[in-house]
Amino acid sequence: MAEKSKGIKINWKAVAFPFIAILLSLFISVFFVMWAKGYPITKYFTALTDLIGTIWKGSFGNKRNILNTISEMTPLIFTGVANAIAFKTGLFNIGVSGQFVVGMLAGGIVGTIPGLNPVVHIILMMISGIIAGTIWGGIPGILKAKFGTSEVINTIMLNYISLFLSNYIILKTAFGVSGKARTPIIQESAKLMRFAKGSTGNIGIVFAVIVAIFIFWLLWKTTVGYEIRAVGINPHAAEYGGINVAKNAVLAMVLSGAIAGIGGALHVSGVTYMVQDFMAVPAYGFDGIAVALLAKSNPVGCIASAVLFGALNTSARALQLNGIPKEIVFLIQAIIIVFVATDYIMKHFEEKKKKGAIING
Repeated sequence: MAEKSKGIKINWKAVAFPFIAILLSLFISVFFVMWAKGYPITKYFTALTDLIGTIWKGSFGNKRNILNTISEMTPLIFTGVANAIAFKTGLFNIGVSGQFVVGMLAGGIVGTIPGLNPVVHIILMMISGIIAGTIWGGIPGILKAKFGTSEVINTIMLNYISLFLSNYIILKTAFGVSGKARTPIIQESAKLMRFAKGSTGNIGIVFAVIVAIFIFWLLWKTTVGYEIRAVGINPHAAEYGGINVAKNAVLAMVLSGAIAGIGGALHVSGVTYMVQDFMAVPAYGFDGIAVALLAKSNPVGCIASAVLFGALNTSARALQLNGIPKEIVFLIQAIIIVFVATDYIMKHFEEKKKKGAIING
């Protein structure tokens, strides 16, 4: 009974810390709101109400804002879950942005194929995104497993390669529209259903939630997931227990890339309808790191985390119209990440202290 009670306490702590991080980020950000609006210290709670109220209205205040938030959070669920898988294996996949890009490119090209049934066409776009993302995630995974090279460096380089490769295909090949720096508009059969006219909110959110739930089931209810998590907790102990560490590192990067790739393909199918040349890799991959960190690498938790980050991104314009700099959104996100990172650092030192006590004892 005591062990069960202890487990419950640990779970409550894991759930409570992200909420505390969010609350603290809001309370700290209020000082910048006061500075921007010229409020004295006595109007702290007025500024707090302005900040929270504006974020709420800008993201959930009406039907259009809700749909825009759904549109914004959909790719964040995909990239958050993609990062979560890598984290669970003890890997740091900085290349989710690049995997998202190649998924967009593959989906954008397949989406232009004429004469297909809508269901078949969207499935083919998803498969193309999965294949592209799998390849792009598998490369650093294999390099890590075979040669021990850093997945961080390899995935950063692959981000730039994905950018320049996509731009070359769009600007220099028949897949791009001459003089317009983009691929052709995808066929009507390749477009995901939108919830309302004038909004990019679409049923891609359903696919994102399904993927998050599936990955949660895979990680916690299957042997494959057990091995992935075991490698992340302690690769040496996992190898001693008969788990192939190299194989699971590759598998995690492949899964991570596949999910980012399908996210990119569905972003084209539901939001952009074509792929423009890239000035920089989309921020969704890097935001996905924050989403996964806040969710403690729990795929289902990434859904709630994506709601928060999606709402913050959607409310940026409303904040600016209310006299609050839109950069406050990035400040809130940064403070959340700092507090979450602090929790990881504290756990690291706690584990180090326990190991020292075991050795000395």
